[in-house]
Amino acid sequence: MKTRLQRLLRPALLGAGVLALVVMLGFVEHSTDHTVIRELAVRVDLGHLRTEATEGMHFIDENAVREQVLAHANGVIGDPINHVDLVAIEQELRNTACVAKADVYHTLDGVLHVNVTQRRPIIRVINADGSGFYIDDEGFTMPLSKDYTARVLVATGELFEPFTSAVTDLSTLGDSLATITRSRSLYTVATTIANDPFWNALFDQAYVDASGQIELIARIGGQRVRVGDGSQLKPNLAKLKAFYDQGIPQTDWRRYSVIDTRFAEQVVCTLKSDVRIAPQIPKPAEAHRAP
Repeated sequence: MKTRLQRLLRPALLGAGVLALVVMLGFVEHSTDHTVIRELAVRVDLGHLRTEATEGMHFIDENAVREQVLAHANGVIGDPINHVDLVAIEQELRNTACVAKADVYHTLDGVLHVNVTQRRPIIRVINADGSGFYIDDEGFTMPLSKDYTARVLVATGELFEPFTSAVTDLSTLGDSLATITRSRSLYTVATTIANDPFWNALFDQAYVDASGQIELIARIGGQRVRVGDGSQLKPNLAKLKAFYDQGIPQTDWRRYSVIDTRFAEQVVCTLKSDVRIAPQIPKPAEAHRAP
């Protein structure tokens, strides 16, 4: 009899528990909706791609984000949370050219949390007419900033890229547009260089000619390394690395003005027409005493 009674009471107790939980959740939700925002906590994440060149570079900071949020709908501090459109604030932040991600939420203590991830440029493209833009590590373009300049790879030459004002995902370019622009190839080159400490330290500029052929220019000595249109970049750089490891130590790298990696299984070098190599200073000979 006792066991039967327990079986009958169990569903009733379970239903009562569920009802109590629903009531409690409704109370919490009602209380939360009327919680007044008393504080704004802003955090700006500089992204996952950190190099010596980009460390400390801020296209947007906490103060700028704070001002943008406080300007939304005549401010948010002192407003009940149910009067604040968190989705609209997120969308507004995501529409900022230098922002990759935005996350806005509140906690029960009345703090509105705003987390923003900044885009990380890896190349600056300068068109032939002087206009320009950045491409970030995820393949999105971003306009130049009047406040900050990123010390990243710079691409110049016969460039007429149209991505100077709005954010564009280069992976979504149609075939017709992709064939008349160089940004996809430049993104491939910049990604490869930025992800390799050796190449990142060696190259700081790329030049693109009218046919889309790319030359990488070394920081020291100004050597011009021809790597083609970027489609065979990795094997071409592998040949260059082998040449540096095996060929350069046997002679002076400053003798070469152009290194061409576009040919199959070989590297073709052009000597400088006017080579001035500083003589090596010999170690001082040991002094001889007069007999």
